[in-house]
Amino acid sequence: MNALKSILVAIILAITTSFQAQTADEIINNYFENTGGKENWEKLKGIKMTGVMKMQNMEIPFEQIMMTDGRQSTTIELQGNKMIWAAYDGETSWSRNQMTMEAEKNDNEATEKMKNLIKDWPSPFLNYKEKGYSIELIGNETIDGADTFKIKVTKDPIMINGKSEPNISHYYFDTENYVPIVIEEAVQDGPMKGKTIKMSISDYQEVEGLYFPFSQSSELQSIDFKEFDIDPEVDQALFAFPEGK
Repeated sequence: MNALKSILVAIILAITTSFQAQTADEIINNYFENTGGKENWEKLKGIKMTGVMKMQNMEIPFEQIMMTDGRQSTTIELQGNKMIWAAYDGETSWSRNQMTMEAEKNDNEATEKMKNLIKDWPSPFLNYKEKGYSIELIGNETIDGADTFKIKVTKDPIMINGKSEPNISHYYFDTENYVPIVIEEAVQDGPMKGKTIKMSISDYQEVEGLYFPFSQSSELQSIDFKEFDIDPEVDQALFAFPEGK
């Protein structure tokens, strides 16, 4: 019996030691290797994503285009009508007023937030040092019943009401597949300021050699992606502010 106990202790120690021996960079390298290879992520020029967002008892079909040069647009369908809801052409960011549905240019602070978010795409971990980010392995944690590596990501500070604020996220990587399954971020402004939002990520599927999560959910909303189109051909008009409209 003592011999059996010794074997079990040795196994537990070996597993624990293997977790502790992992570095943040090793986890990130495994992540990219398991989702298509870093070199293939670096070749990505853009993605068109279609799906359905569910929030406040509403189901909103959407189409989102994200380009690596920063251009992006989100088209939604409300009551059978399609409209570009928000976009950024590389210089000007804009969105629609929820009351009037008219397009309005965002202020400088909102545009700077947009530029910060762009650096996270397609992953904040892709060439993170060149972005000026830092990562830190906090340790192992069980979250939603899964064993994970918890990694802290410190990004560029963001401006909130004229004040520079820290910009930190925590990613939980599944210890078996080395993919993020949960992201935690603090709300920076608005009525929920200071509250931590947990977003669960699941249903990774292969799309032309790269793996994307087809499901995301938080207490605020859930998103089910239907299709990912790699390196789509896009019209610049999708990003431009609709002058005179």
